[in-house]
Amino acid sequence: MGWSWRIGRIAGINLYVHFTFLLLLAWIGFEHYQAHGDVLEAAAGVLFVVTLFAIVVLHELGHALAARRYGIPTRDITLLPIGGVARLERMPDDPWQEFVVALAGPAVNVVLAVGIFGILTLGEGLAPLHHLLRAGGHFLSQLFWINVTLAVFNLLPAFPMDGGRVLRALLAMRLNYVRATQIAASVGQGLAIFFGFLGVLGLLGFPLNPLLLFIALFVWMGAEQEARMVEMRAALNGVPVQNAMITNFQALQPGDPLSTAVDYFVAGYHHDFPVVDGGRLVGMLSRSELTQALERHGPHAPVGSFMLTEFAVAEPREMLSAVVPRLSSRGGAIPVMDEGRLVGLLDAENLGQVLMLSAARQGPSPKPAAPQPAWSASPFSAHRRPQT
Repeated sequence: MGWSWRIGRIAGINLYVHFTFLLLLAWIGFEHYQAHGDVLEAAAGVLFVVTLFAIVVLHELGHALAARRYGIPTRDITLLPIGGVARLERMPDDPWQEFVVALAGPAVNVVLAVGIFGILTLGEGLAPLHHLLRAGGHFLSQLFWINVTLAVFNLLPAFPMDGGRVLRALLAMRLNYVRATQIAASVGQGLAIFFGFLGVLGLLGFPLNPLLLFIALFVWMGAEQEARMVEMRAALNGVPVQNAMITNFQALQPGDPLSTAVDYFVAGYHHDFPVVDGGRLVGMLSRSELTQALERHGPHAPVGSFMLTEFAVAEPREMLSAVVPRLSSRGGAIPVMDEGRLVGLLDAENLGQVLMLSAARQGPSPKPAAPQPAWSASPFSAHRRPQT
């Protein structure tokens, strides 16, 4: 994800922080200092937010490690002001696996809450819930209620939160996967409407609640995105990558100047370029990296200094339905490799053309079903397909 910096590696998974998260910490520190006029209070406020997001990271690790058990790696976890984003290489195909992976995150919060509650019962006891909202409240009690809140909220049956994934997995054990997604999406969008209604009108006389409006929009958009992704996968099922890949492409070498990529780009080849050294694929130069490098270093800088060295790949005989998550997480073209040889590129534009031609062959389609939702995320945590 752009504008993110790697701050560490946990269980073999890179951990990134987005610059907007740092802005959040600065804002929290400033607000606490303004309210109390004390640097220590400001530091305490920042420390509390850091602790909250450490819990979010553990939540995401729960999903990542459960997915790893089924052979699904996680590319990275990124901290944002709205929570954490774990990018899985792909979503589980088996409903039971999706059920386990979706529950793993909230399970971490439950275990943490039980452990903290055990510690509290040996000491001062659990402080009331309203202490969670008051600066200076009992720290362990605040952590307990945060974990309870995260577990309960993420288990709401609405995409893209964990509960939506759990509901879809349970339905998919008996129904077609697309139909299960449609039903789970409809439930989630119903909740989005409910949250929006409460946010606009208030509940029992409470004033307008912008947070509920944000949650409503978040859930609705997550549902739309998941529905479209599942419909796309269904349309591409049985279509191999070799039927959609670009075979007329231009490759760069690490020593080529950026101007060479610009010439190919202007000539209308494609937006992302494979970088080959001695016949071996060593990197990818995306349009965003090319643009940034040109602005900062000019057209004569070497391609090898700005190419991506970590990227997803596909094989020509793979089904497009399996590669779509990789393509969406990459955000650009991915190289197609056949026994170590670069044979093509696959990008969203070609994928769209395949979908358009497929729809044209089938003729007019029946009235589409109601919009449908997607996998787990909340204002606190999110999971993307590679992204889920």
